[in-house]
Amino acid sequence: MKKYTIAAFSALVLLITSCSASKDKSTANIYGTTWELEYISGPRIAFEGLYPNKKPQITFDEKQKNVFGNNGCNGYSAPYTLNGNSLTFGEPGPTTMMFCEGGGEQQFLQQMKKITSYSVDNDGKLILNEGDVAMMRFKKVAK
Repeated sequence: MKKYTIAAFSALVLLITSCSASKDKSTANIYGTTWELEYISGPRIAFEGLYPNKKPQITFDEKQKNVFGNNGCNGYSAPYTLNGNSLTFGEPGPTTMMFCEGGGEQQFLQQMKKITSYSVDNDGKLILNEGDVAMMRFKKVAK
C-alpha cells in the first residue's frame, strides 16, 4: 500500500509540474522589450520592398495600456486591450507625417486592426494573429 501511495503521489506531482510547464508563455514576456517586424501576411510585395529603410517596431506599455513604435516610416501609438492571449488594438493616434518609400506603413496599420490574439513561440518571437492565422511576427531587438 505504501508503494502505491508513493507512486500515486509521484504521478500527481509529475502531472502538476508538466501542466504548469506547458502553459503558454506569460503576458509579461511581451513587456520590457521592443519588437521588430520580420514577417507580415498579405502584401504581394517582398518584405524588403515594403520596408526598404526601416522595419516597423512595437513596444507595449503595460501601465498606460498603449503601444508605440515606428510603422516603417512614421511614429505611431495606439491603445490595446489584453485579456489572456486575446489582444486587440484601438485606432492609432496621430502619427508623424514623413513621406517614405515602400508603402508598408499602411499595410502595417491595417494589419494591426485585424489582430485578435498573440503568442510567443519557442524561439521567443511575438506572433500576432487574426483568428488562427499568423499575420505578423516580431523579434526582440531591445530590453
